Amino acid sequence: MFDCAKDVLAYHNEKVTLPQAEQTDMRNRRNANRDRIKKGLSSAGKPAPREFVVQGSYAMKTMTQHPGKDYDIDDGVYFHKEDLVGERGAEMSALQARQMVRDALDDGSFKKPPEIRKNCVRVYYEAGFHVDVPVYRRVTTKNLWGDDTYHYELAASDWKRSDARAVASWFEAENDRQSPDTGNGRQLRRIVRLIKKYARSRDSWKGQVLSGFGITKLVTERYRADAGREDKALYNTMVAIRDRLRGSLVIDHPVTPNETITSGLDDARARFLRDKLSEAIDNLAPLLEYGCTRQQALKCWDKVFATTFFSERAESRAQAGASLLGVGAVAPAAAPLAFPKAPRVDDKPRGFG
Repeated sequence: MFDCAKDVLAYHNEKVTLPQAEQTDMRNRRNANRDRIKKGLSSAGKPAPREFVVQGSYAMKTMTQHPGKDYDIDDGVYFHKEDLVGERGAEMSALQARQMVRDALDDGSFKKPPEIRKNCVRVYYEAGFHVDVPVYRRVTTKNLWGDDTYHYELAASDWKRSDARAVASWFEAENDRQSPDTGNGRQLRRIVRLIKKYARSRDSWKGQVLSGFGITKLVTERYRADAGREDKALYNTMVAIRDRLRGSLVIDHPVTPNETITSGLDDARARFLRDKLSEAIDNLAPLLEYGCTRQQALKCWDKVFATTFFSERAESRAQAGASLLGVGAVAPAAAPLAFPKAPRVDDKPRGFG
C-alpha cells in the first residue's frame, strides 16, 4: 500500500481532532449550564444535584471537527433518588425530573429556550452546537449482607437503569489495551475519529449513517493496529468493519447486557455505513497497485474524505521545494564555490532529512 501515513496523521491533527479553542469554548458553555442548573434549582427550592458527569463522545474525546460547528455535548446531571420528590411527597416521574432541570436552565438568556427531549434536556446555541443534559438518579439499596449498594437510572420515557460513565470507562480501557502507542490520544482513538469524520464527510449522509457511538463500538471490535502506518491502520480497520457488517448488522451495547445500539437485524444506518465503507475501500484501491504515484494516492484520500487537503499538502511541499531550489540557484553568484583538491570521504551515509 502506497505510504501516506504522515499525510493521514496530518489530516487527523489539522482537520479532524478539535482545536483547543473550540474545546475551551465548549467547556466554558458546559460550566455555564452547570451554574444555571444549580442557581435555578436553588431559586425554585428544588433539590441540589449530587454531581455532573460529562459523557458520550465528549467524555471519550472522540469528537471531530465540523464546518458548521454541529456538535453534540452530553453533560449528565445526577440526583439522589430520595431527593426527587414532588409537591405532594410522591416520587418524581422521569418527565417531572426533566421538566425540573429544563426550568432551571431556562433563565431567559437563550434565543431558543431549552427543550425537553425523550432522554434529556437540550440547550441550543447560535454557534451551531447544542448541549444535551441527561437527568439521572442514584438509587441506593441493601445487598444480602446489609451493605449499601447503588445503581443509576436515566430519566427517559420512564426511569431506566443506565450510567454513561461505564461507557467512557469501557472505551478508555479498550484504547489503552489495543493501541500500540501512547501519544496523541493513542491510535485506536484516532482511528475512531477518522472513521467518524468519514461518516460525516457529506451533508447528505446526515440522518442515514450509523451513530458515532455505533462506529466507536465497531472500531473497538475490528481495530487493526499498525504502529508505523496510520494509513494502513485506518484502511485495514475500514475493511474489517465492512466485512463484519456483511456478516451481521447487529451491534451490541458495550456495557449494558441484552441491549443493542442498532435496531433489529437489518438496521438501515448500519447498512448505510457498510455500503459507504465499501465505496471508500474501492476509492483507495489504486494505492494497492504497483506503480501508484504519490499524486494518485493523495487524490484517492481526497476522494474518500471529500476534501482537497491531501493534494494541497503535496502542492505546498512541491512549492517549498521549488523555493529552496531557487535560493540555491543564486547562491554561486553571491559566494563562488571552492572545491577541495582531494575528494572528501564521508564516514556515514548522508541525504535529505
